Amino acid sequence: MSRPSTPQSRPGVVQLGTVAGVPVYVRTSWFLVAGLIAFLMAPRIEVVQPGLGLLAYVAGAAFAVLLYLSVLLHEISHALAAKAYGMPVRSVELHFLGGVTEIAEEASTATREAVIAVVGPLTSLAVGVAAYAAVPFTPSGLPAFAVQALAAANLIIGVLNLLPGLPLDGGRVLRAIVWGTTGRPLTASLVAGWAGRTLAVLALGYPFLLAGVTGSQLQIIDMAFAVIIAAFLWTGATQAIGQARMRSRLPTLHARQLARPAHAVLHDLPLAEAVRQAQHARAGGLVVVTGDGSPVGVVSEQAVFATPDERRPWVSVGSLARSLEQGLLLSADLSGESLVRAMQDTPAGEYVLVDSDGSVVGLLVSADVDAAFSRA
Repeated sequence: MSRPSTPQSRPGVVQLGTVAGVPVYVRTSWFLVAGLIAFLMAPRIEVVQPGLGLLAYVAGAAFAVLLYLSVLLHEISHALAAKAYGMPVRSVELHFLGGVTEIAEEASTATREAVIAVVGPLTSLAVGVAAYAAVPFTPSGLPAFAVQALAAANLIIGVLNLLPGLPLDGGRVLRAIVWGTTGRPLTASLVAGWAGRTLAVLALGYPFLLAGVTGSQLQIIDMAFAVIIAAFLWTGATQAIGQARMRSRLPTLHARQLARPAHAVLHDLPLAEAVRQAQHARAGGLVVVTGDGSPVGVVSEQAVFATPDERRPWVSVGSLARSLEQGLLLSADLSGESLVRAMQDTPAGEYVLVDSDGSVVGLLVSADVDAAFSRA
């Protein structure tokens, strides 16, 4: 499964290493799933090769590792496809329901979206077919059972991921098809999101349908799995719908229109004089600049208020300024998704907006952007 993302901290994960320059993480919850797989597989392994005892659980855990290695191949294929199109990939993460490849940006075309999405399920299907082809050449007993189980699992993963609904890969393929047909990516996201919600409802009803068709008794474990899968699908689909609705409002955001007036001052100017000039210019912020007008720092209101009036004539604005880190200097011409992405790349409370010639336009406060977005 692949998805665009934004930078975020990673609590509860362990880094396994990197593949093709992409960090690979595993969630700690995966170890519980590995234990569950070992518990479920052990009785079947004991039937195939009696007398193993506790080693049957060890073999089950080994199968869980093997299965998730194939899931890793699925996710790496997403990452490689995205990188082939020049799109940065933040990470690959394995979790209890499979994995996710976090791509730093949206695909620029419907074709790229489809290719990046479909390579994952195709990789799983290829692994499944290859495993089945290897069965006749595998020693009988436990090795043959493991290869057959791996083949079946990958074929199921491949087919299920092709189902047309977000957050599944098939949902991204559906989104690409609707996008390519209508030319409206936001509409495509809504269609694929609602398709994902439909799949969630169908997943919840599947155990009842199975029990009705086969005449068997409804199993609690089947219902539990159905609820987990349905919740996963519904949550992912709902998130996709929410993001689509959010993006529909992004074009109304323009950095220049949201800028707060700021006054540019040299670093050695006394704070008292800087405040006087800012008040005269009706500017609410102070930006420290070099002799040629290039911004190098910002003086926050908190720093100004924390300085007693009697000390302000003797304190330079440069001594109170916070240096402008990379990413805190934004073009005043940014708007819509480009503006939001720039802010997400370097989260901060405020940014300095500059014109094309490098001159200071004003300050962009994150709270103002949030408020404008809420009003849109």
